[in-house]
Amino acid sequence: MTQGPDAATHTLTGVLEKILFTNEENHYMVGYLRHEENGAPVTTTVAGVFPEVQCGETLELTGNWKNHPKFGMQFNATAFRSTLPASVYGIRKYLGSGLVPGIGEVYAKKIVDRFGTETLNIISNHSQRLREIPGIGAQRAKAIKASWDEQQIFREVMIFLQTHGVTNAQCVRLVKRYGNDAIRILKNDPYILVQEVDGIGFLTADRIAHNLGIPTNSPQRMDAGILTSLRDAADEGHTCLPKDLLLEKSNALLDLDHELIRNRLSELIQARQLHSLEPDRVQLPEFVNAEERAAKAIRGILNTQSSLPPIKNEAAVDWFAEKAGFTLSDGQRSAIIQALSSKASIITGGPGTGKTTLLKGIVTILKAKRCKVLLASPTGRASKRLAEATGGYAQTIHRLLGYDPAKGGFTSDEHHPLSADFVIVDEASMLDARLASALFRAVPYRAHLLLVGDTDQLPSVGAGNVLHDLIESGLVPVTRLEYVYRQVKGSEISRVAHGILHNQILLSRICDSASQIREEDDLVFVKTTSPELVIDTLVSLLTDVLPRILPTSWMRDMQLLTPLHKGVAGTQNLNAAIQATLNPASSTQPVLRAGAYEFREGDRVIQVKNDYDKGVFNGDVGRVTQIDPVKSTMLVDFDGTAVSYERSDFGQIQLAYAISIHKSQGSEYPVVVIPLLKQHFIMLDRNLVYTAITRGKRKVYMVGEPEAFAMAVRNRRNSLRYTYLRERLSGNI
Repeated sequence: MTQGPDAATHTLTGVLEKILFTNEENHYMVGYLRHEENGAPVTTTVAGVFPEVQCGETLELTGNWKNHPKFGMQFNATAFRSTLPASVYGIRKYLGSGLVPGIGEVYAKKIVDRFGTETLNIISNHSQRLREIPGIGAQRAKAIKASWDEQQIFREVMIFLQTHGVTNAQCVRLVKRYGNDAIRILKNDPYILVQEVDGIGFLTADRIAHNLGIPTNSPQRMDAGILTSLRDAADEGHTCLPKDLLLEKSNALLDLDHELIRNRLSELIQARQLHSLEPDRVQLPEFVNAEERAAKAIRGILNTQSSLPPIKNEAAVDWFAEKAGFTLSDGQRSAIIQALSSKASIITGGPGTGKTTLLKGIVTILKAKRCKVLLASPTGRASKRLAEATGGYAQTIHRLLGYDPAKGGFTSDEHHPLSADFVIVDEASMLDARLASALFRAVPYRAHLLLVGDTDQLPSVGAGNVLHDLIESGLVPVTRLEYVYRQVKGSEISRVAHGILHNQILLSRICDSASQIREEDDLVFVKTTSPELVIDTLVSLLTDVLPRILPTSWMRDMQLLTPLHKGVAGTQNLNAAIQATLNPASSTQPVLRAGAYEFREGDRVIQVKNDYDKGVFNGDVGRVTQIDPVKSTMLVDFDGTAVSYERSDFGQIQLAYAISIHKSQGSEYPVVVIPLLKQHFIMLDRNLVYTAITRGKRKVYMVGEPEAFAMAVRNRRNSLRYTYLRERLSGNI
């Protein structure tokens, strides 16, 4: 084959030797392909869209040659087909990739050395012969055969789907969900995947449907488009949408006549698949259910007599102040009294305004009266901090409510309420509609409910604006804390944070290099002359500057927070750079690869999805303690709880040396490092940078362009969320 750059179409077949780069968003990959040319093996750089291919796969590529100005000659693939490897080298590489549990690199070599090119036939049709390999007994051979048969189904589905951009991970979920019926179900109604299979969206299903000849104006396509538009809105925080806005979004997705979509929307409402709200809004049944039950629970708590013993509130507050050894302000006294006397109440305020003191006072008084107090927060870190602040036992809301996999829901609800006289929930700004509904319903009507949070932080990741809606309804008494008590050494974080809320840029320490940071500095901005220097500065901070001036315990819990996932200072790039610095690869260290990423023992990771079966939830941070490359499993420690992950679970966790600011909600760290660049402009706003800075308990270091900080402070983005909880709380429904 002539390797000159031209527009002609060529084919290239070989074994994928190494993955150099993968974009997980669009599956664009650059790698090395080993193939033969003139009877000799050569390695060529290939690039194109390859849905999560693995090293060792034999790829048949269609495309053309191109001379890249920076990387030289490479083959740009416009289409590809994956086949089972036929050569000894390819088979060994394929089996050693970890795709088949029970076979790692060691056993892959032993098996291929014994059976050569007949290896795959032996596994498929004569698996008992695997026992000829030292170390493989009857049980292991049976397990390998079972895994191989499952892979056969997977490969059939993959061959069917690979032209539609469906990833290996999605194929695994399809096979787990539908088994041998996967292809039949896909051909019958591919749009069902949007509702039933996590990680497969409308566009993927639409590509499959188009190739199968399903008309663009079919009812199932329009239904899927309308429902997807509402679910996409939920991902943006909305629990409902105005009808005209929903039609606009649906039309952009479906590209059909407006009236055709409007008629289909009316049919969905008539069939009760969607609900119509006044004035002219539309809502998914799951959010109707969540908001109605949440509002009913709050009204039930407010309208039921308290189970608390008689408490002389003024005397109780005096007793606590004397016991604690300090004087409470009038505002603090009023806040404690209101929480004790109101069946449901809210305390809101920023950092340093005394929320911790109030909670300690309330818990201390209630314990003295022998009341049963339950403390909870949305995240593990927040619940740990709540326990330390109050001296009580706190847990995550998910663990407080309990989860029964057989039931498919929480064990505590209105029929089996919590055993409590008083329930306190910290970081309540993180409550989304569904979690709030589950929590409120589990609180017995006779108990008190106190919600504590900062309304100036980012709203919940999930759909809803619960704390804001409760305050706006006027139904629940609210105490607003504004006076900053934390006016001692180390108060710069509070000063800058409160300045942000008042559109003030109060940075007093801006350094030209990390080496200028002083031990006594509380909040520092380190300037960089270009975005590319951000990573160099961050690495210098982590490996040189901060270890010299900070206690070891602070360094252990330090966290990088960034506005975006992509880009120079995004989570993906930062995690790769920091992992290479703090936990570099070694020849003796076991690793597990997932696409272009790899996990190593000792890595800090974050759970990015709720997994009730495993008992780990979105935002939980742990550390990889054990990796088994043969079984393709890893063990992660989450605050003393060991959780096992198989290859199909790897999509639930990500490296957590750097996490998004959104993921940091509810957490607090001794040291926070925040890269801020003007290229983050799409995400920069006041709430975002305020949330990031207030995650730092002792020290905050910002790195990048001070102009980006100024942009964020001045940008009071409209954070309107369409919800209906306020109307339901107010009775205007």
